[in-house]
Amino acid sequence: MDFKFPLETREILLIAAVLIGAGLALSLLLLAWVAWRVRRIRLPDGADFFTALRATPLAVVILLDLLDFSLDLFAAPFAWTILGYLGLTPLRGVTLVESLIPGTQFIPTMTLAWLLARLARSGQH
Repeated sequence: MDFKFPLETREILLIAAVLIGAGLALSLLLLAWVAWRVRRIRLPDGADFFTALRATPLAVVILLDLLDFSLDLFAAPFAWTILGYLGLTPLRGVTLVESLIPGTQFIPTMTLAWLLARLARSGQH
């Protein structure tokens, strides 16, 4: 028995594959740039999530969101390693939980959290 997907389903799967492939390619390029340009970030002892997020360059949070989009739950070990390399260990737990929640791949949650952290700090002045 030869099963074929309907034309609409094949088109949707093709679009999803192209988007995932593009996200993976962009995340690999951004990873290379981050590894080359961003050095280990020095955080104060006992830094919390928002302190670490405020010290994080935008490229890093975009990288985390692209990895989550393209690799889904398989992004968690990559994000864990990248954040450890950059010295951003307070972000590991939230990134891990966000990577493991199904259906959140299309929402750039780390980028939105980064913006929220920046807006909250500017509101304190």
